[in-house]
Amino acid sequence: MAQSHFSPALFRFLKSLKRYNKRDWFLAHKDEYERVVRRPAVQFIADFAPHLQRVAPRFAAIPKSQGGSLFRIYRDMRFSADKSPYKTHVGMYFPHKQAGRDVHAPCYYLHLEPGGCFAGGGLWHPDTNAQRAVRNAIVERPDAWRRVRRTGLLEDGDALKSPPRGYDAAHPFIADLKRKDFVSSIPLTESRVCSPHFIDEFTAACRRMRPLIEFLTEAVGLSF
Repeated sequence: MAQSHFSPALFRFLKSLKRYNKRDWFLAHKDEYERVVRRPAVQFIADFAPHLQRVAPRFAAIPKSQGGSLFRIYRDMRFSADKSPYKTHVGMYFPHKQAGRDVHAPCYYLHLEPGGCFAGGGLWHPDTNAQRAVRNAIVERPDAWRRVRRTGLLEDGDALKSPPRGYDAAHPFIADLKRKDFVSSIPLTESRVCSPHFIDEFTAACRRMRPLIEFLTEAVGLSF
């Protein structure tokens, strides 16, 4: 019988962390974090690996507490006015095996946060070369990009105010050529995340996002 990876205790912990986002509080509740957040997340990543291989064989689920698919709970405060030391969500990313630790390469993503869970995927904040490669692919492979658009999952986000230099302002996909990010997401409820069948639901979400991930992966010169 399938068992749940995550429980409501994960969301209770994150709510408390948001309220008491201090080092002393976290250290006093470190065992709880390990028990209801980190260990279940790492186990989920390990169990998701064979499912991911069936959806996208060249993408990786890396079940490590550090340096793997699980993002660190610690925030980078160096350039932020917000000096809260801890993230109040759990993030897991599943990158292309050739992309290494580059979080700006095409990937699948899972976000767990009270009231804001979602499955995600795409290309977030790509560098100039990757952005140009995707734009060129949209122009050169309009039918493939049309299949991506047909999924209805592509999110609105930051975009240029005017067409990028070198691209036709009258192009039928000019709104997409102006994009700064190419991402999609599927909302998830906390009850579904805590379901014994959640790993199958997340796998199905990744399969729905596959047209976008496949297009982006090939656009930046990687094999899908």
